[in-house]
Amino acid sequence: MRTRLAIILFVPCVLVLGLLGTAYAGNVARANQQEVYLDRLADAGYLVITARQSLTADDPAIVEGDLDRYREVYGVAAAVVDQSGATWATNGLDPQGVDERQAALAGRRGEAADLSSLPWKADRVVVAEPVYDGGDLVGAVVTVSDAEEVSRSIWSSWGILVAAGLAMCVLAVVIAHRTAGWVLRPVRAVDTAMGEIGRGRLDARIPPSTGPPELREVITRFNAMAAQVEHSMHRQQEFVSNASHELRNPLNALMLRVEDLALSTPPEHTTEVAHVRAEAVRMAHILDALLLLADDANLAAGAHALDVAELVARRVESWRLIAVGRELTFADPGGGAWAELNPIVLECAFDAVLDNAVKFSPDGGRIDVTVAGAGGGAVEVVVRDHGAGVPPEELDRLAERFWRSPGHSTVRGSGLGLAIASELLATGGGSLRLGLPDGGGLEVRLRVPALATADGATVGPAEVAS
Repeated sequence: MRTRLAIILFVPCVLVLGLLGTAYAGNVARANQQEVYLDRLADAGYLVITARQSLTADDPAIVEGDLDRYREVYGVAAAVVDQSGATWATNGLDPQGVDERQAALAGRRGEAADLSSLPWKADRVVVAEPVYDGGDLVGAVVTVSDAEEVSRSIWSSWGILVAAGLAMCVLAVVIAHRTAGWVLRPVRAVDTAMGEIGRGRLDARIPPSTGPPELREVITRFNAMAAQVEHSMHRQQEFVSNASHELRNPLNALMLRVEDLALSTPPEHTTEVAHVRAEAVRMAHILDALLLLADDANLAAGAHALDVAELVARRVESWRLIAVGRELTFADPGGGAWAELNPIVLECAFDAVLDNAVKFSPDGGRIDVTVAGAGGGAVEVVVRDHGAGVPPEELDRLAERFWRSPGHSTVRGSGLGLAIASELLATGGGSLRLGLPDGGGLEVRLRVPALATADGATVGPAEVAS
């Protein structure tokens, strides 16, 4: 915007300078030519005196000396013609080829009206002055000089004018840029405050006296909006904190009772107790993840080397007890697939996606889970169900919060699972991709950054173990 405003200010200045410069350049050219013409006219007036004496005395030698000296000193060709138009005296000029002599023999003085203001069109400067003796026309003086000196003077003046114009254009650019900056300074203040709020500084405000009156009203409303957002965020954080406290106590009590139950449970139920204990731990992890998301914390801070295949295999085994009536298949990549990620992120995201697949798979349906390298420094966990799927036009909306397909309105859920999974993966540098595979169902790809060395090569499990 600053550049556009500077251009708006700069272009009129350049147009004005161009118009004024063009007019001034024409005036300079005409003034230089007029100056040379008047100088030649004064010289011709001096030669008229000598020519009158020569013509009345019938002696060409009287004026020939002056003509020769004039040619020698100034390099201007000149001649004197008598009343009949015949050449009387000359210093090398043939006056018969000069049309202006006819006007002088008719008693009219030559004018500079035929001089061109363009230096490349100026050819020669001709002056024809009539010679009178006692009121009678007795002849004429004709001078012809080269216009090269005039052209050189015009080009020199134009060069100085162009240099001055360029300097003024540079000055206009600087002034336009500074003026645009001064005009947009209040807008920059608004932009800075918005950036600080976007980075988490909810107390950022703009001074109410910033900018013109038209912008101060906008600033006042912006400050009011920022205060309302800050108040809402504080209330939300307080609610999350209170909810965390209320949820952690029952969860801790549940985990203690599970441990007590494990002491009195027969050996044949040990596996089920272990699963209950694992689910309680997972619930604690989910609670931690949601609290971190609510507080806008960076889950990438806890990233470390993680065997994605091992984690997914463990979660699949836990889900076999929950996904009653569904066939869960897991394709082990062999040797593990290593990523650099906070395990809480992948666990919570995978559980949310798998829960979604279980809900929308029919009884006896199959859910395929695959882990593989995706290329480009990433590892993908692919969860594919064989349910009804969704229409193609609804695919992009599946990861929106609280959105549910009209065709699945009878299935329990809140429409938050895929949205939470997408946000969790984004905090760890990953992403969530949705697709409609051949044969029906929905395919969800959880993409996470692969573990790599300093030179960018992917690290294998043996290297991590070493």
